[in-house]
Amino acid sequence: MKPDFEKMNGLVPAVVQDVKTKQVLMLAYVNEEAYEKMLETGDTWFYSRSRNKLWHKGEESGHFQHIKGLYLDCDLDTIVIYVEQVGAACHTGSYSCFFNEVIPYDNSDFAHELYDLIEDRKVHPVEKSYTNYLLNEGIDKICKKVGEEATETVIAAKNTSKEDLIGEIGDLYYHVLVLMNAYGLTVDDVLDKLKERHKVTGNKKVFHTRGEI
Repeated sequence: MKPDFEKMNGLVPAVVQDVKTKQVLMLAYVNEEAYEKMLETGDTWFYSRSRNKLWHKGEESGHFQHIKGLYLDCDLDTIVIYVEQVGAACHTGSYSCFFNEVIPYDNSDFAHELYDLIEDRKVHPVEKSYTNYLLNEGIDKICKKVGEEATETVIAAKNTSKEDLIGEIGDLYYHVLVLMNAYGLTVDDVLDKLKERHKVTGNKKVFHTRGEI
């Protein structure tokens, strides 16, 4: 099975998503040659309309996309590609090309996205990356930073500045995720423990081991 290139005048749009977070990374176009290259190599290949040539994503930047899944829609005229993204998908250096916010989306799953980015930094180090600096320094350094950020969070709370508190909690949140990654713990490990401690019933009431919250 392959896209209906004839119906689409030779070019089929391809939506590229992070296989772990399902975040949309980019939109590009694929001709028949690029499609065959993807099946052959396991990496994304596209057709550049501006340069009128085939291009292997990452060939210049080193930010390759390793294909983990590829799907065609019901009309065979659109492709969805799930990838393991190396580095950033966007030429601007952003992880995703879609960063110009118009209507904010529910960011409740951002912890997974941020954790996955930390994991990617560990596997594919980036020069001058603060995350790589922390991971390279090791547990003692990371723990020290967690302690510092926790203290600064308390100070911000005592100073009753919401903006400062939000910033400090964000810093603490990030450093805790780095600590988790260094120990090989995942966001789901922590969420599973919370679910275990705070049982959710069918009517959504939440209980703690010491009684109802």
